[in-house]
Amino acid sequence: MSRNAAPPVEGEQGDGRLLRIAFILVLGTFMATVDATIVAVALDTLTAEFDASVAGVHWVTTAYLLAVVAAVPASGWLADRFGGRRVWLVAVGGFLLASALCALAWSLPSLIVFRVLQGLTGGLLPATGQALLARIAGPGRTGRVISVVAVVPLLSPVFGPLIGGGILGVASWPWLFLVNLPIGAVAILLARRHVPVVAPAPERTAFDLRGALLLSPGLAVLVLGLTEIAHGRGLPAVIGVSVGGLMLIAFTAHGLRTRRTPLIDPRLFTRPPFGAAALALLLLGASVFGTTFLLPLYLQTGHGLSAPGAGLVLAFQGVGAVAGSVLVNRTIDTVAPRSLVVTGIALILVGTVPFTQLGHDLPDVLISSALVVRGVGMAMIGAPVMNIVYSRVEPALLPRAAGALNLLNTVGGSVGTALLAVVLQSRLDARGADVPQAFADTFWWVLGFCLIAAAGATRLPRTRPRRT
Repeated sequence: MSRNAAPPVEGEQGDGRLLRIAFILVLGTFMATVDATIVAVALDTLTAEFDASVAGVHWVTTAYLLAVVAAVPASGWLADRFGGRRVWLVAVGGFLLASALCALAWSLPSLIVFRVLQGLTGGLLPATGQALLARIAGPGRTGRVISVVAVVPLLSPVFGPLIGGGILGVASWPWLFLVNLPIGAVAILLARRHVPVVAPAPERTAFDLRGALLLSPGLAVLVLGLTEIAHGRGLPAVIGVSVGGLMLIAFTAHGLRTRRTPLIDPRLFTRPPFGAAALALLLLGASVFGTTFLLPLYLQTGHGLSAPGAGLVLAFQGVGAVAGSVLVNRTIDTVAPRSLVVTGIALILVGTVPFTQLGHDLPDVLISSALVVRGVGMAMIGAPVMNIVYSRVEPALLPRAAGALNLLNTVGGSVGTALLAVVLQSRLDARGADVPQAFADTFWWVLGFCLIAAAGATRLPRTRPRRT
């Protein structure tokens, strides 16, 4: 067998080996996604440490997210050119180096620069890890392992602030970043021993430089413009949204016309069921990150809870996601994908309805129960959608398909949060002192995202995945 070929995975021993590989690769995804929210509870600490404004310190989070958005599109090309295992290992190493630099930051600008480096390397990890795992597993076993991997991005926005709060309770702020070092070191050692090498693409394509200059900056500028709307800055918002939108239109036109392989092929979204799956993940990202943004704010400003108390309430969504992932793992190979996804969206709808009534001072037990239901529903969407795509896409297209799906999930979270921030600000201005009702109004938009996702999910395959 060639050193560059992933060995076949068969039988019960193969199942155990796949789960071991999935656990190793998910460590990278865990680090990258938790770091998007782990500093949320440290904003006050960083404001005092660097004698900076709150608006300035928010760039510690915003810069990371924008860098992730910029990095994800290149993950497919890098995996095709150098091999998924090698790219994953280099990305983990770069992420650890950037984490150490963040811990050593001597000023706010230096911390923001190092967070950009973190985002550029961390943005490669989820897509590269998923594509590598799907390639090793093969179509017949993708569903089981993806159901394990897909729950991590759902848990990270929930547990990131909890982990950050726990660290700050016993250590100083640099440990928010130093905690990555032992996790990443273990991941590298285990991956070198247990994750097989997967060959790069046989035909080496040139890097789509024009597409990269249009897509990644266009997405970053668009998200930045939406953020400026939430802050009430009219001119920068108009410029950001307009320039970002035009750059994305130009990228789409370029992707359709170019004779070379584009960074993200727009034609992928016309291939059933990729388009419907992409829409579901886009809106799932908006719903997950949007609720993670809205609910802690409400619990603190409109419900009187402390920041740790708000984090504990939000953890019920993570509990539901874990329970949902167990259910999906047992049914993903026997139940039609559309049935799982539509059921998941229905549960998210049911769990979101109580939040549209926040103006009536809902009890904590109802909020917690609704979050559990939402968590179960979210777990029933991510893994089946990924299984649909990864089990039906040719192996050669897996890295680029994984990059496209992760890009949509990331963009859905970033753009969805920015849009909901704009809506919330407008409702706060309209409602005045009635803060809970302003949040209730905003959650109607989250409900709308779910309804659009439900319409797209009806186009997913009815048939059960074929076992091979």
